[in-house]
Amino acid sequence: QVQLVESGGGLVQAGGPLRLSCAASGRTSAEYDYAMGWFRQAPGKEREFVAAIRWNTGSTYYADSLKGRFSISRDKAKNLLYLQMNSLKPEDTAVYYCTATVRRVASSFHYSADAYAYWGQGTLVTVSS
Repeated sequence: QVQLVESGGGLVQAGGPLRLSCAASGRTSAEYDYAMGWFRQAPGKEREFVAAIRWNTGSTYYADSLKGRFSISRDKAKNLLYLQMNSLKPEDTAVYYCTATVRRVASSFHYSADAYAYWGQGTLVTVSS
């Protein structure tokens, strides 16, 4: 069973950076061409896609509204996923979830929560104005 554990959330001032990490465990050696991503859910709002990365190739996918401020990356050797967030705004306040697919999915499907079978517990990011 794949387990995902996020870390790095907290309180940050508007304009500042923050980096989230996600430690993944439980993958078998045969599972290599899957995707991992980040979603977020602000209070009173629906969960939304933030970014995703294909683990094997490193291809990345971003929500249009976050391109240029957020960057997703991974460390294959350490099974770590990262989300670097810069120029944070109060509207970025949300619980951020680390996610993973079972296997490779079509490019267009990376943006959908339905593509992801595994979810972390989430880490809260609060951006103060």
